[in-house]
Amino acid sequence: MGRFLRPLLRGTTYTRLLHLWVPLLVVSVWMFIDPTRPWVPLLVVLPVGLIPAVRRGEGVQAQLLLTPGERDPGFSLAPATAWRDRLRTVLWLEVRMILGAVAAVGCVWLPVLAFELAETALGRVDDDIPGLAETAPQGWSALLVPLPLLALYGLVVGLGELATAVARRLLGPSAAERLAALEERTEQLLERNRIARELHDSIGHALTVAVVQAGAARAAGDPAFTDRALDAIEETGRAALEDLERVLGVLRESERPVGSRPTLTHADRLLESARASGAKVDAELTGPVAGVPGPVSREGYRILQESLTNVLRHAGAVPVRVRIDVAGDTLALEVRNPLTADVPGPGRGSGLRGIRERAALLGGHAYTGPHQGDWQVRAELPLR
Repeated sequence: MGRFLRPLLRGTTYTRLLHLWVPLLVVSVWMFIDPTRPWVPLLVVLPVGLIPAVRRGEGVQAQLLLTPGERDPGFSLAPATAWRDRLRTVLWLEVRMILGAVAAVGCVWLPVLAFELAETALGRVDDDIPGLAETAPQGWSALLVPLPLLALYGLVVGLGELATAVARRLLGPSAAERLAALEERTEQLLERNRIARELHDSIGHALTVAVVQAGAARAAGDPAFTDRALDAIEETGRAALEDLERVLGVLRESERPVGSRPTLTHADRLLESARASGAKVDAELTGPVAGVPGPVSREGYRILQESLTNVLRHAGAVPVRVRIDVAGDTLALEVRNPLTADVPGPGRGSGLRGIRERAALLGGHAYTGPHQGDWQVRAELPLR
């Protein structure tokens, strides 16, 4: 019984009924003008539904009254841009007005019928109700009183569900709107992944350098070496804070320019940071590195940063060979170091995945894994 009466306790039932009653305001005004032609409002809504902004208004009303509280009700909140969407809006207005008329008639006459049946059971017959005037006052009329009320209950709940289903069908987003929403969602996910990679590379590099430097300083027992290690930790930490502040700025301001992100022209600070951590870095840069396009140069910087971070994290203070070559339409970046026991297998590690993802997003490719007795990271990025 409680489940049967539950719709009567939901506010949605009554907001849906209100949504169906709203068009009857126009009909009521017209009935005062010419009650002999009640179908005229149905003709009036034909040109009204062709107005692009009407679709947005109907979508907002449907969201507020038909599906209050739902996070994604499935209604379009944009003006109609195609004729197909305008015609769907016209059809929805016609259906809404017809369902509203049915709801209004039922909400008026069904309670009146229940009341008159009760009056008939008590011996008072109203001559204005067809069929009741010929019915003798009988006690069984009292048994019929709940029937109009049950019909009213079914009418209110059923019409609300029907109006919601039809609205989802006719006011739902078109194929073009769904495609635009999907593209926007894709852009948001790509931006999130980019920011995640930025944080992983910059903060991960700084923490790795700090850990390596602190461990080396404690093992060396040399005050001069300890001072140099602390200087390296301080410099790396300051750079990481700058990167963190920049990434947080991107999160706060969606239109923030990316020009402040480091590029391969700042590769020296990565190489010096690795050298300060004990790695013997042999670097060779050939070609017009400063002329590399911004997006390629920024991603190349992050690939180099993550590669050096992996060397320090997994191999420690070992010889590292860095080659950056700009030739023709390709940027080739290679980082090699001797294999050790503590190295990730091919394809494992979020950092290695990030390197391959960065290369793929630019239309290039990257290899991470053993090569001729060394661990190699090699990326080739197109400059166009």
